[in-house]
Amino acid sequence: MAFLEKQSPGRVLLDDTVALTALIEASQNLHSHTEYIIRVQRGVSTENSWQVNKNLCLVSGVSLPLPPKKLLGNMDREFIAERQRGLQVYLDFITQHHILATCQLVKKFLDTNNYSANYTEIALQQVSMFFRSDPKWEVVEPLKDIGWRIRKKYFLIKNKEQPKERQVLSWVSLLFCVVSPLQNPYICPVTFANTSELSALVIRMFNEKGTLRDLICKVKPKEAFMRKYCNPKKIQGLELQQIRTYGRQILEVLKFLHDKGFPYGHLHASNIVIEDNTCKVLDIENSLLGLPSYYRPYITQFRKINTTESIDVYSFGHLLYEMTYGRPPDAVPVDQYPAVTNTSVVSVLQSILSTDACKTGMPTVAQLLQTPLFSDVLLFHSEKLQFKIPTKLRDALKTAKECMEKRLQEEQKTNQQHRRLTRAQSHHGSEEEKRRRKILARKVENTRAQTRAQTRAQTYTRDITISENIPGPPFCL
Repeated sequence: MAFLEKQSPGRVLLDDTVALTALIEASQNLHSHTEYIIRVQRGVSTENSWQVNKNLCLVSGVSLPLPPKKLLGNMDREFIAERQRGLQVYLDFITQHHILATCQLVKKFLDTNNYSANYTEIALQQVSMFFRSDPKWEVVEPLKDIGWRIRKKYFLIKNKEQPKERQVLSWVSLLFCVVSPLQNPYICPVTFANTSELSALVIRMFNEKGTLRDLICKVKPKEAFMRKYCNPKKIQGLELQQIRTYGRQILEVLKFLHDKGFPYGHLHASNIVIEDNTCKVLDIENSLLGLPSYYRPYITQFRKINTTESIDVYSFGHLLYEMTYGRPPDAVPVDQYPAVTNTSVVSVLQSILSTDACKTGMPTVAQLLQTPLFSDVLLFHSEKLQFKIPTKLRDALKTAKECMEKRLQEEQKTNQQHRRLTRAQSHHGSEEEKRRRKILARKVENTRAQTRAQTRAQTYTRDITISENIPGPPFCL
């Protein structure tokens, strides 16, 4: 087998927050065909790696840069090297695409051993077992692929005592903690919650209009997550007054949770529903369930985003961008913004998503509430806020928060070291660096040759001088 030139690896963040590195290699069978093999590495250790040699069938609505095949001349080394580079670009595009990288097909393709379980079947079995003990509930239909997490499944259900109402049940494997009673006008209430040793289920009212992202992308809420959001055909940002009102309401939720010492970290447009011009935040229990943040692939790249509050502020920046322009940013950091009627929106976005903000730090939730964009927005809800946290749970939340931040900081440090190593390897293997090393080696060899020539000349001169100074034999008659 002849392994061709390796390309820079793509990285995909798995649901358990472990990064994989995927690298295309080509092996040529001179008698039949060429096989392109993916070498996958978990984390930064080369010892934890394996090969993937199978096909990926991905239907996403996104135009993917798959390199073309060739009927004749497909065994030519130049074509193999060119196609290998094209396949690496294709793989990098998938693993760096925020939605495609979270797709179960992609994760199962790269890491079959850890993603072989059928969580839809597992969830349905455990939900059915729970409903046997509480027969008033009934599953209407599974909401397949409506979310992006592999270990979280959704079902449309109904209460037999109120058969016309539809509610949504979310099931999660691997429970960490339990949610306490909570009352806030901007948090979607939980109808029912239950836990077991292996999983948790939470029931809320089903919003027929879908989430805020469904509203922005003009899609139906029951459609699959990847099909809805990868390449939406119709998008529309919100009006300025909506942006200000919803933004203020969301910031109030974040401040309320932070004041209570409750870590959230899961703010994004699919975790918000709109009811009567009021934002309601979903899934505040996610951090207690041990689930990683939607924006974790971005967060791990910036060491200044190292607290639960900075995670929420950064997530709010993404949400504000999406509400303003109708789509998420193409890349982060963001230093260029399309024109908007109100410059205060751009000012807030720059304070969160710009290169300077990501490197030096971003504002707190309290500081965002004092910006001109949100400070004078009137809120009309006056009911008493409630979040009773027992002492033991408060201590557990504090410990969990500290552990989350410590793990994030360790992962950011590891990622930075990995990026430095990758850049060094890429630079060392680049054509420009190879030419530079050849030139340098040639110069060194020329210098050595000149030194050797000078040494030989000096030795020859010294030998002649010595021979001239040696007296000859006496002259005899």
